[in-house]
Amino acid sequence: MQRGLPQKRRLKEVRKTIAVSSAKGGVGKSTIAVNLALAFARQGHRTGILDTDIFGPSIPTLLNLSGEPRLSENNQLLPLSNYGVKSMSMGYLVGEDAPVVWRGLMVMKALQQLLWEVEWGGLDVLVMDLPPGTGDTQLTITQQVLLDGAIVVSTPQDVALKDAVKGVEMMRKVNVPLLGMIQNMSVFTCPKCNHSTHIFGSEGVTQACSKHNVPFLGDIPLHASICDDADRGKPTVVAEPESTRAKAFVDIAETVAEKVGLEHTS
Repeated sequence: MQRGLPQKRRLKEVRKTIAVSSAKGGVGKSTIAVNLALAFARQGHRTGILDTDIFGPSIPTLLNLSGEPRLSENNQLLPLSNYGVKSMSMGYLVGEDAPVVWRGLMVMKALQQLLWEVEWGGLDVLVMDLPPGTGDTQLTITQQVLLDGAIVVSTPQDVALKDAVKGVEMMRKVNVPLLGMIQNMSVFTCPKCNHSTHIFGSEGVTQACSKHNVPFLGDIPLHASICDDADRGKPTVVAEPESTRAKAFVDIAETVAEKVGLEHTS
C-alpha cells in the first residue's frame, strides 16, 4: 500500500463491482450503466446499481423509482428495487427538484454514506455509475473501493473522445483494470428508408481503443427508442427485450461478465 492512501476494500455483501465512467457528460453513460445492470439481472445475477453522481443523479428516473429509503436494523440504507435490480442514489435522499448546493466536504460525506452505509443484502454484481470527470468523486471511489474493472463510455466524435481517453488514463493511474470502451450513438438507421448514417462519426472509439491498447466492448446505436425508454423509466433491456438494441446491451454485458468472472446462471 502506498503511503498516505487508504487501503482498497470490497463493498460489503458485493461479489463484483464494475465502474462505468465517461469523463464527459452527455454521452449516455447512465443509460448504458442501467441497461447493463438490467442485462446482468436478465442473466440471473443478483444485481445492483449505485448512482454516485451527487449533483445530477439519473438512476431514479431511469428505474422509475422515488421515495426515501428505509433504514435497516443496523441503521443502514435499504436499496430501492425495480425490474429485479436494487439501486441507491442521492436522488432518493433529496427532493426531485431540490438542487444539491454543497461544498466538497459535504459531497464527500454523502459519497461515503452511499459507499459504505448501504445494506445490499448480497449481490453478485454492482454497477457503479460514476459522474462525469476525473475529480474528487472518481478518485475517492477508485482509491477506496476494490473495483473488478471499469468501462469507459464515449461517442465517436473527437470532442467526447478526448475526455474519454483522460478517463482511461485515470483508471490506469489508480490501478483499476480496464474492461474496455463502449461506443455509444454509433449509427442511426432511418426507420422509414432503413438507410444508416454515422452522425457522430463511425470509428472514433475503435481507433482510440487500438491507439491506447484498450479492449473494444461494442457499439450501441443511436435510436429514439433508447432515449424514450429511458425517459419513461423503463430501459430498453426490459421495455424491448427482443430488439436488436437490447441485444447490443446484453452482448456487452455477457462479455463483461466473462471478463470479471461472473457465471451465467439463468
